[in-house]
Amino acid sequence: MIPGNELLFCALGGSGEIGMNVNLYGCQGKWLMVDLGMTFGMNEYPGVDLVFADLEFIEDERENLLGIVLTHAHEDHIGAVPYFAEELGVPIYATPFTARLVAAKLEEAGILGEVELIVVEDLERFELGPFGIRYVPLAHSIAEGNALLIDTPYGKIFHTGDWKLDDEPQVGTPATSQELKAIGDEGVLALVCDSTNVFNSKASGSEGEVYRGLLEEVKKHRGRRVLVTTFASNVARLQTLGDVARKTNRKLCVAGRSLDRIIETAKASGYLAKLPELVDLDTAMDLPRGEVLIVATGGQGEPRAALARISEGNHPIKLEAGDVVLFSSRQIPGNEIPIGRIQNRLSDAGIVIVTDRQSMIHVSGHPGRPELEALYGWLRPDILVPVHGEVRHMREQARLGLASGIPKAIFQKNGDLVRLAPSHPGKFGEVRSGRLVLDGDIIAPADGDAMVMRRRISFNGVVSVAADRKGHVQVAAIGLPLDEDYPKFVEEAQRDVAEALSRARKSDREVRVEAARLAARRAATRWSGKKPQVQVLLLED
Repeated sequence: MIPGNELLFCALGGSGEIGMNVNLYGCQGKWLMVDLGMTFGMNEYPGVDLVFADLEFIEDERENLLGIVLTHAHEDHIGAVPYFAEELGVPIYATPFTARLVAAKLEEAGILGEVELIVVEDLERFELGPFGIRYVPLAHSIAEGNALLIDTPYGKIFHTGDWKLDDEPQVGTPATSQELKAIGDEGVLALVCDSTNVFNSKASGSEGEVYRGLLEEVKKHRGRRVLVTTFASNVARLQTLGDVARKTNRKLCVAGRSLDRIIETAKASGYLAKLPELVDLDTAMDLPRGEVLIVATGGQGEPRAALARISEGNHPIKLEAGDVVLFSSRQIPGNEIPIGRIQNRLSDAGIVIVTDRQSMIHVSGHPGRPELEALYGWLRPDILVPVHGEVRHMREQARLGLASGIPKAIFQKNGDLVRLAPSHPGKFGEVRSGRLVLDGDIIAPADGDAMVMRRRISFNGVVSVAADRKGHVQVAAIGLPLDEDYPKFVEEAQRDVAEALSRARKSDREVRVEAARLAARRAATRWSGKKPQVQVLLLED
């Protein structure tokens, strides 16, 4: 699919889901990629940590791909870079903070010298074929969150990335309403916009509010050890916690390698200059309980992160009854169970838990309805294309945009080809999309045979059958709920398989394998009610 004299949009990830953002713009024979993210594996992918968008479409078109432009450094926008950048073989553009984090990923993958990483200093405009690109800083829950203003022969696109409005951002200087109105005055063909919080009737709130909320909350707990867990990438929140520590006369300590990495990167990029000097874990534990403020990773329930290990009692940081843990983060959908598990362990130890439902200690990095409506009014686009959301989020933003006076809203999902210009904008085709998983060291289809089989095994277990020509049969099972009945099941299953093989045609190997499989499975179902996967090995040589 080579774009003609037209302007196209196609999402390969992030439209129909929250995370895994990969967006393509096509014009005059060339493609531009915006972001290359990933998401984390859920229960639907047993044994898998990372999930990627299937890039087959653009891999087939790589000779026409001009580059990858990254809006910001969250994993759902940059996490797939070390896995696909070398194969795509095009330059990657990023602002300094994002570029440093990407470079660290490329170095860890051993391909730093194989990928061209171009740092865009001072937000200067740059050209890629028919696309003129300029970063527009917007507030978000990470340093250097940016929208992209993309000039094309057919009009301007304002691609928001992740964003919010914040009058007190603490870190960075987002574009003002006047600057955004000026962009709108120049004319915006299409607004491609984050849909995450479209159902929120209120604005997301400011980091300044969080500072005051955290300060008030920490002051309540004099004489107690206070631990705050938040997203490691939230540089503004780290600055806020540094200021809170200073105001409450507490030493600041961080627990978690990702926090160490973010702080190092932020300081190298000119941020966190006023962060108090950190104390190490041992020093923190030697201080009086009311004189330390600890920041720890793991607020999403990650089992190997610092907070999980602290709750289990196997971390250098120790909490006691009466100590306090502040969850300065929101629960990402899907993480409720592991977060609840950690909170229950902490509560069982007598530790006080405070979340954003009880106190103003967190605000979202995504826009609520008032912020969306404000941006619509400033930019006044001809077309709205909702992205970065599940279907319900994007449908709702399309309705909101139309109700706010935007002439056209285009609902699309991953793989939909959308023509933005010329003539009537809308979907006109589809390309391959889907998911890939990092399964061990291999990137494989998420719906491939291995994953399908693993799901089946996880639900029903597996039975193995080995038989030879002399009629000897051995059966073994894993995952069947038999316990003390297991020996009797094995005995009966071996007898059933032997009888089935004696009745099958000895000259037809496939028939014998199927006869053994069915006999073993029926025995397992009789004994357990499960329908396991059955593996048959005939030793007939």
